[in-house]
Amino acid sequence: MNVVSLFRAQAEARPGADALVGADGRRVTYAALERAAARGAAQLAASGLRPGDAVLLLVPVSVALYEALAAVLRAGCVAVVLDPGAGRDHVERCCRMRPPDAFLGSPKAHLLRALVPGVRHIPRRFVAGGWAPGAERWGRGEAETPVTPRAENDPALLTFTSGTTGAPRAAVRTHGLLAAQHAALAEALALAPGQVDLATLPVVVLAMLASGVTTVLADADLRRPGDVDGARLARQIAREGVTRMAASPALVERLLDAPGALVGMRRVDAGGAPVFPDLHARLAAAVPEAVAVYGSTEAEPIAHAGPPSDADRARTAAGGGLLAGTPVPQVRVQVVRARPGEPLGPYAPEAWADEALPAGVVGEIVVAGAHVVPGYLGGEGDAEAKITVGTPDGGTERWHRTGDAGAFDADGRLWLAGRAAHGAALPDGRVVYPLQVEAALREATGLRAAFLVHGERRTLAVVALGDPGLAARVTGAVPWAAVERIVAVEALPVDRRHNAKVDVAALRATLDGR
Repeated sequence: MNVVSLFRAQAEARPGADALVGADGRRVTYAALERAAARGAAQLAASGLRPGDAVLLLVPVSVALYEALAAVLRAGCVAVVLDPGAGRDHVERCCRMRPPDAFLGSPKAHLLRALVPGVRHIPRRFVAGGWAPGAERWGRGEAETPVTPRAENDPALLTFTSGTTGAPRAAVRTHGLLAAQHAALAEALALAPGQVDLATLPVVVLAMLASGVTTVLADADLRRPGDVDGARLARQIAREGVTRMAASPALVERLLDAPGALVGMRRVDAGGAPVFPDLHARLAAAVPEAVAVYGSTEAEPIAHAGPPSDADRARTAAGGGLLAGTPVPQVRVQVVRARPGEPLGPYAPEAWADEALPAGVVGEIVVAGAHVVPGYLGGEGDAEAKITVGTPDGGTERWHRTGDAGAFDADGRLWLAGRAAHGAALPDGRVVYPLQVEAALREATGLRAAFLVHGERRTLAVVALGDPGLAARVTGAVPWAAVERIVAVEALPVDRRHNAKVDVAALRATLDGR
């Protein structure tokens, strides 16, 4: 098999349909994508690359990026994707973990050859969309190479974690895993040919192309979704007749603030960060189908939920956490006692079944399934993030520890409490997590950003400068959190990608100075 065959099937079924529409207006049909991938694969083979070789891709999000990715997969090579914005040290560490056999990048990306030894020493170089010294111009292939057969367990895509809490890890996705992820996403997102999707989450684009959806690449800097120009994006949505979108909550909020931005949109899936009830309800009032999607880098998707009911919102306000929804059919989910940082397993089947906590009891969320990344390159990080469990037939399977704390309700729906490592026991034995507090405050008082930091005193950082009644509002809304100190801050230090993940170390440093 080869996962790129899914694209080829769409080219045969609807050759003249648009596969990709760039932010610059460039349009590529499925037939044209197939030809570009075939010629690109021929160029890679002519340069001496063989199946299994790794190709570092540093091309900006564009039609050219997905043409190159399709070519790399078609040739049977492994596409290596990393974030150059994470810094030169990050790029160097990633290149050392899996030295690439070839580098395909924009002219600007080729400047890294002068700055990063790991990039400079890559033996084969291609430049897309311009010129770079010592690099072959990409797109010169004329022959067309057929799809290279690969085994289900052969690597296809290598991505890296940010490394913000330690050394980066390399997640290996095989051809079989990518095909399984496509199947899970296609069902969870209800993908169908003829839809027009605004692509804002790269992980979803492969599933869109495999489903015959026209993918419109967003005219926005998606590295900072909270700063996106909603009006500009609204014009693109109207111009291209977009009918659906999967996006981070921060970007969804920007579009909701732009008058008429979602007119004509049939469905929006929000995910990648917490989807709070007020935002979900606001989205549901704007589009016929508003869905919250829960997943992780290693397991996408895990669960999804429609708009929360009044009872769901009351539960959130009372500290019950955030509704993640019903697990998708392709994944198995279990909640076990939270033991952050402690390796778990291996387990025999019966012992593993005994680890499951009953509904209503908060623990760590663990998942397994064909689209769940079973391990990291070289096994780095497996001891902390993976659990080996025996199967009744004498084999084994890998479960992934999401690092999230949560619980099932009586209806089999999953509720999130926060990161397992951020919980702390109160004197009465209860454990409180920051997301429980943040969601409850937002629902009960309208405060938009808060984070509970556990230390000598349980300190709640709240973005609410100049609010004279802040202390009374907070203590009255979350008495169960036993907050001992409240500090108003200008902003919480969050990640760029989803505008949601709090840098706890940076926040502690800020609070220590107050």
